[in-house]
Amino acid sequence: MKIKKGDLVQVITGKDRGKQGKVIMAIPTENRVLVEGVNRVKKHTKAGQTARGSQTGGIVTTEAPVHVSNVQLVVEKDGKKVVTRVGFRFDDEGNKIRVAKRTGEDI
Repeated sequence: MKIKKGDLVQVITGKDRGKQGKVIMAIPTENRVLVEGVNRVKKHTKAGQTARGSQTGGIVTTEAPVHVSNVQLVVEKDGKKVVTRVGFRFDDEGNKIRVAKRTGEDI
């Protein structure tokens, strides 16, 4: 997967199109990423009690995973944020390095 945890991405399709956020978690087995502030869903949690006796449960708003094909990496070029595809190259020691296709810079 070309998107990793901590990357800044922009949603390119769906109800949250145009929103930008940081990748909280990458799930390569399912080709999905969890993006901060994107694809927010309401979950109904069962009421219960904690060890101190306080009530838990109710309606909780959390982020749900988004398919990795629906997001694009955002890099900064001359103070502007640019949406780009990701490519790879190998350095002299044979290490794989991610490269922004639009700017040509290493990520």
